[in-house]
Amino acid sequence: MNFSRIYDNLWVTFSELTIQDVVDIFLVWIVVYRVLLLTKRSGAVQILSGIGFLAIAYLMSIWFELITFNWLLEKFFNNLFLIAVILFQGEIRRALAQIGSNPFFTGVSLVEEAHIIEELAKGSMELAQVGYGAIIVLEREIGLDYFVEMGIEMDAMVRAETLRSIFQPSSPLHDGAVIVKAGRLHSAGCFLPLSKNPALDKNLGTRHRAAIGLTEETDAYCLVVSEENNSVSIVHSGQIQTNISHTQLRQKLCDIFGVKMKSDRGFVK
Repeated sequence: MNFSRIYDNLWVTFSELTIQDVVDIFLVWIVVYRVLLLTKRSGAVQILSGIGFLAIAYLMSIWFELITFNWLLEKFFNNLFLIAVILFQGEIRRALAQIGSNPFFTGVSLVEEAHIIEELAKGSMELAQVGYGAIIVLEREIGLDYFVEMGIEMDAMVRAETLRSIFQPSSPLHDGAVIVKAGRLHSAGCFLPLSKNPALDKNLGTRHRAAIGLTEETDAYCLVVSEENNSVSIVHSGQIQTNISHTQLRQKLCDIFGVKMKSDRGFVK
């Protein structure tokens, strides 16, 4: 192998790069990285694997001169862009919604973050203990106005007592969800889109299906309290983790919002 020639070719290539070329490569790298990240989060690896298998079959059809099979696969790949848009419409919408989005804790101090985490964990567990069903939605980067039928605006502090009063059966808002936005109780009595995933467990109730449906479309986290079995679940990206304890919930909330939990119940960034 002639390393000198390889070095000379690389030198010529990089020496001819302009600022526009560097910017162009950087933007393409960002797009590719975001697509790969979105694919990993959405569980679309199986679909991409299927497309890869069809690509190999297409090359084999050329090699073995399988005319009809090659024609069929060629039509498929000619319309691959349209097919990809249809298959990944949810992921594409979620990615576009992240442009110009806002973080969960905007202008909130570490002490306030710790308080919010404690109140969310405490409130969820108290609701489970008394048998009140609830959905608590934690808005993150993607705004929820487009996906959620908003209820009553509140703009209140996150407190366990407030959550308990909202979700008690006699409350007119208990059937809807609570939206936590920018570290505050933004609204209550909100209605979420139900998941259309046919593979969901048939034993899941309406609250769990609504939480799954919202997290399939956005990057929000949902805390779901079941009134049937007095348990708390956390839902994200259409995936549900059931029967989590108070300690697990606190740790999960810390992980979500980038807060490190110390053994003495203190918090650090």
